[in-house]
Amino acid sequence: MALAIGTKAPDFTTKDSDGNTVSLSDFKGKMVVLYFYPKDDTPGCTKEAEGFRDNYQKYQDQEMVVLGVSRDDEASHKMFKEKYGLPFTLLADVDGSITKAYDADGGAVSKRITYVIDGDGNISYVDSNVNTSTHADDVLNAVQ
Repeated sequence: MALAIGTKAPDFTTKDSDGNTVSLSDFKGKMVVLYFYPKDDTPGCTKEAEGFRDNYQKYQDQEMVVLGVSRDDEASHKMFKEKYGLPFTLLADVDGSITKAYDADGGAVSKRITYVIDGDGNISYVDSNVNTSTHADDVLNAVQ
């Protein structure tokens, strides 16, 4: 079961596709879209990522940060970002600790679920019924 709206979002620290250390607390005061997906460079995950890429300016216009999370490692994320021109940050959760904290654990991969976290660090929106073709638009429409 997904974390509830109004819940304090669990903080985390991990590496991004460039090996930089990233923590949720780095984005205090900003709205964060934290989306979990199963695997880099697979059809559904690519379609979902392309949606966020194609809508990225709209997210930036609303001062929203987009963070994608999967169990893939930094090198896989780097290749995925480069192959599809993804402008947002992908986070490596190789040990599954973030996935578990956000109740997105699907075993060897993350379940597809998205959380929007407000500037105070609280979960303000949850989507666990993701349509990969329209997801980026769905999230934007839900938080506007």
